Amino acid sequence: MKKAPRRRPSKSAKKPKGHAHLLGVGLDNDDGHKRITQAEQFTILGGSEETHGRMTETVVKTFETLKQRGKHLQTVEPKELAEIIHKSTPR
Repeated sequence: MKKAPRRRPSKSAKKPKGHAHLLGVGLDNDDGHKRITQAEQFTILGGSEETHGRMTETVVKTFETLKQRGKHLQTVEPKELAEIIHKSTPR
């Protein structure tokens, strides 16, 4: 009796493996405030009020874009992630 060939799941159906986390560190803080913003898949530390806000906006937009594309941080290619982050950065 022959076994049916195993079907490979499509790449889009692939479940994320492992754990991934984005970390943003701002170094331009001189007002003494300790700024920390955390979520399940990112942490933003330090920076001036402006820098911290820009970094937070960038990662929020990055995750929105990943969701729109049906991708996960754990599985997106580094080059594509860098492109998304660049486009998500407020000007």
